[in-house]
Parts: sequence; structure tokens; C-alpha cells
Amino acid sequence: MLKERSQTFKLLFVFLDLIFSLGSCLFAFLLRFYVGDPSGIDRSYVDPVSYFVLASVLSISQVIVFLFIDLYHPRRGLSFADELLVIVGGVFLNLFSVLSILFFFRGDFGSERFSRSFILVFAATNIFSIGALHLLTRQILRYLRSKGYNLRRVLVIGVRETASRFADSVQRHQIYGYEIVGYVSSKLTKPIRKDMKVVGKTNKIEKALLEVKPDLVVYALNNAEGDHLQEVLDACDTEGIDLKVIPGFQEFIKAKGRVDEMDGLPVISIRNIPVRLGYNRAIKRTFDILFSSSFILIFSPIFLILAALIKLSSRGPVFYYQERVGLDNKSFKMIKFRSMVVQEKSKSETTWTIQNDPRVTTIGRILRKTSLDEIPQFFNVLLGDMSVVGPRPERPHFVEKFKSDHRHYMRRHAVKAGITGLAQVKGLRGDTSIDERIAADIYYIENWSLWLDIKITLLTPFKGVMDKNAY
Repeated sequence: MLKERSQTFKLLFVFLDLIFSLGSCLFAFLLRFYVGDPSGIDRSYVDPVSYFVLASVLSISQVIVFLFIDLYHPRRGLSFADELLVIVGGVFLNLFSVLSILFFFRGDFGSERFSRSFILVFAATNIFSIGALHLLTRQILRYLRSKGYNLRRVLVIGVRETASRFADSVQRHQIYGYEIVGYVSSKLTKPIRKDMKVVGKTNKIEKALLEVKPDLVVYALNNAEGDHLQEVLDACDTEGIDLKVIPGFQEFIKAKGRVDEMDGLPVISIRNIPVRLGYNRAIKRTFDILFSSSFILIFSPIFLILAALIKLSSRGPVFYYQERVGLDNKSFKMIKFRSMVVQEKSKSETTWTIQNDPRVTTIGRILRKTSLDEIPQFFNVLLGDMSVVGPRPERPHFVEKFKSDHRHYMRRHAVKAGITGLAQVKGLRGDTSIDERIAADIYYIENWSLWLDIKITLLTPFKGVMDKNAY
């Protein structure tokens, strides 16, 4: 039901962002070539048509980038600072994309040398104006809702866990204008919260509908409250009231679910994994290829220096190939710079690293402390075995051990393993809590977006490189 109104607000924000982006371009042009050039000397060399085309491209692509980084998704309790951070990232990602394309088109339109100050003023103005726009729009909508404008009155059937979770969701999304006016309970149960105003019983649902006159009824009875769906449906049909149904087993689903459709038959996915859906998979793979290939090209001299140091400091190969478990529980060979003395495979695959481990070489200790031993894994990313961002892969021996000792551990393998991840930037590396790592990985999997990948990647050099827990 939130989707019905969130789509309306998404269209509203898309339209306003497009207008404000065009306005930012116009402001930047006027500031640069009129206010900043009162003599008109620079203006005489400018082709306004080229700037109009650039403004149109920047504005349209800005909205597209905001869609890709999920800016218009319902803000689940996030602060304005979080939303502003996403806007800043979206503006600079848009500039990077558009200017990169223009760089490769140096004929005709691409030969126009656009003013750097125009670009900078556009970026600053767009961040400020769109940030202020979103804040002001949300405040206005909240104010209108508080005054009762366009509110939909909701009657909830159920008073247990499912109904409580629904009430919390409505509270978080007040901007969409839903107001719970009462609850209907069955004879078998009592409300689990004091603020649940019971206005009737399920066996007298018709009376409750006539007294409350809701715009919408949400059926949220769980299994313990009995099955009254048919009589509620009949009563709603009689009164012409829209009915939404939350599945009775919802209290067992703690992750984000998704409802698909197959020939008219609803199919409920208990756990939603955004990165495995359609274009999201293509977006993530494109990001992986572009970032990993760029990293390898830029830091190739570092690769050569580290390879020479490893070769000179101890006997054995430069690279170390270790079996790890990745996407869909399938094994692959992960590439690392060798940081230990050469040892038997059976020992290396089943031995946990300890403090002052005698197997670690002198140069290896530095590599592990700075995470430089991990950088060959960008080749794993290019091969498609890994992703830049994702849960860190583990050895098969420890996967078998952890899946028995730690609940939900195997859910980490729903996406490709990563070089870095949310757990890493939170400092959960080395000898740290396995359960906390699992929780961070699952949060990443269920809340993936391109912006989240970019954010984790940008934080990694500051929070995920130096490993205080490395031995």
C-alpha cells in the first residue's frame, strides 16, 4: 500500500529535481557569463546552444543517477544528513559520468570548452537547491498530514506482532498519509500494545466498519488469532472498502520480503535480495569491472614492487591461491599475495591464524596489517568470482563449522563475496565477533544499492585498510 503513494511522491520529486537541475544550470550560466563577466568579453566567445544542450543532458542524467542510487526510495527513518549525503554523491557521480562522455567526443559539440567555474557553480547550486527542496517538501507534506489533509483512515484487523509491525511502518512513513483509526481483535487474543485502540471483534466486523468508516482495511491476523479472512473480505466487499492482506506467517519473516506474480498467482519471496534482480545485477557488475580494471591499471607499479619484495624475502611463489566459498555456496580460488611461509595445503586450509603466528613472514606481516595482500583479488573480480563490495569469503572448513554454530551464516552466500564490505568498514575483521559480521553482511545484502557500494568503497581506505586485528 505504501508503494501506491510512494510512486506518486517519486514522480513529484523526479519532476521537481529535473526543474531545479535546469534552474541550477541557468543560475550557473548567468553567474559566470553575466554577473562574473559584466564587460561581456567572455560571453562573446560562448555558444549558448552548446550550454543549453549541456544543461539538458546534466539535468536529465541527474534524475537518472538519483534513480540508480535509490534516492527516491522511502526514507526509512534516515536523517536529513543521510539524504543530503546521497544527494552530494549523486551530483558528483552525474558530473563524472557526463564529463567522461564529453571527453570522448571532441568533435563538434565535444570541442566546446565549457567553463570550469560553470561546472563548479552548477554542482554547488544543485546540491544546495535539491537538498533544500527535499527537506522543505517533506516538511510541508508532514505539516499537511498533521492537519488531516488527504489522510486515509486505516482499520487494522489484528492486535498481535504482525499488526504491531504494520503500525510501526505506518508511523515511520507518516509522509504518505495513512492514519490507523482502530484495531479489530479476535476472541482468542488481546492487544500486545497499550496504544492499540480496539473498536470491535472479528465476529462483528460489519458493525466495526459501519462505526469507524475506514478508507482502507488491513488484515493482519497471525496464525494464533484464527482465520477470519473470508468474513472480513465479504464485509469489505459489501461496504465497498479496499482490503489489503498481510500474510499470516509474517511474524516469522524478519527480513525484507518481495511479492512476485506468475500467471496471476502471487509468489512471496521470504527474503528480498535486490542485487539479484534484473538491472541491479548489471549495474553492480558494470561497477565491478570499471573499478577493478581501473585499480589494476593505476596501481600496477605497486603490484610489481610487492611481488619483488615477496620473492626476495622468502622462498615460494608470489601469489597464493586458496579455496573460498562464494555465491550460492560454490567454491572458487581466491588470489592473494603470499604472506606466509609455504606449508601443506591441508594445514593452511584448516588452521585459524593466531597472534604472533610463526607462519607469517616479515613482509607478510606488513601486507596483512595494511591489507595489501588482498589487492590481487581485483583479478577475481574481473573473472566474476568476486565483487568489489560484498561479504568476505571464508574457507570451506570454517564455513561448515560456522553454519552449525552461527544462525543465518549461510545467508551471506546469497551474493558474490567481496574484497571489502560493510563489516570491514565497521572494523569487524580478524578476531572479532562472527555474529556481528553476519548481521552487517545480511544488512548489506537486504539493503544493497549502487550508492551503498560506492559509500563502502570510499570508506575502505579510511576504515577498512589498516587491520588492528591482523596477525
